[in-house]
Amino acid sequence: MYKNLAATRVAACLLAFFAGGASAQSTPDKVPPLKAAFVYVTPITDAGWVHQHERGRQAMQKALGDKVQTSFVESVAEGPDAERVIRDLARQGNTLIFTPSFGYMEPTLLVARDFPNVRFESITGYKTAPNVAAANARYYEGRYLAGIAAARMSKTRVAGYVAGFPIPEVVQGINAFTLGMRSVDPQATVKLIWLNTWFDPARERDAAMTLFNQGADVLAFHTASTAVMAAAQERGKWAVAYHSDMRHIAPDAQILAVTHEWGAYYTGRARAVLDGSWKTGNVWGGVNEGMVQVGSFGAKVPKAVQDEVLARQRDIAAGRLHPFQASGAVRDNAGRVVIAAGQTLTDPQILGMDFLIEGVQGKIAP
Repeated sequence: MYKNLAATRVAACLLAFFAGGASAQSTPDKVPPLKAAFVYVTPITDAGWVHQHERGRQAMQKALGDKVQTSFVESVAEGPDAERVIRDLARQGNTLIFTPSFGYMEPTLLVARDFPNVRFESITGYKTAPNVAAANARYYEGRYLAGIAAARMSKTRVAGYVAGFPIPEVVQGINAFTLGMRSVDPQATVKLIWLNTWFDPARERDAAMTLFNQGADVLAFHTASTAVMAAAQERGKWAVAYHSDMRHIAPDAQILAVTHEWGAYYTGRARAVLDGSWKTGNVWGGVNEGMVQVGSFGAKVPKAVQDEVLARQRDIAAGRLHPFQASGAVRDNAGRVVIAAGQTLTDPQILGMDFLIEGVQGKIAP
């Protein structure tokens, strides 16, 4: 059987040569596209965390065209189910897999050991391996800027914060937001509610209503839905959109949006796989790198407030302002000095942040 098959192939090649000339043989085979897959922790919605990563996937697909073939799986719970999905994607021939959720870090590492020829991108993770890179954004820079705007717009001098899980990334954001508020209003306070989930619109809404009932007139949040924005719109209060612009949800309530832009990073990493230059590493980009941006101001936000926030954003980009730099000593909400006067926290200190600063009413949930 195999001898007959070989003879048939030889005859076909000779026929092609004499029929079309030597040029028929010189036509290069088309290079198959890079198969890249994404794993999403929630459904794809019209705004929010997963929405921004889906925009990043689409930007990568548009930039690379037929050089890449992308796919995604949505609503994948962190933990064992994530490992199953990631493993299936590797078995399906994907050679670049993005896993954008903190709880995907360990499952990604487990699967990567069994698929050394697949490249993995652990987004918001911090552990790496020869075929696992990690990337995150300095979300706290946007939080600081949002705090400035929140303080300018608040009348009660009380903000609320609906938080997902008590991981350092979330703690950084709470503290930076509070520092931003207190940079323009030293008496501002922030009331905190932990949910221990990323996506539960009903509970997010309940938490927002509770904070409004406790005197907050502006909210920030670190969860994945638009529920907090919708609650602010309903109550006639203010809120800071997170992950993406949410003015279509809360046209009268949105002060501004802290947006995260992943398209350039995803496109660059796919190009690196295609040209053979991909390397593991750990990227932590912020305002300066275009990974975090503040804008999309609400129509009712005074131009003076907008100009002030944008000026501070330029200061952060230029290195003239750091959210965790202290002119005077900064204490946590138990009275302990956590940033000495004249000091700036280092990246390792920020990445391991385990305290809430003065002005935050709440504790780090166990």
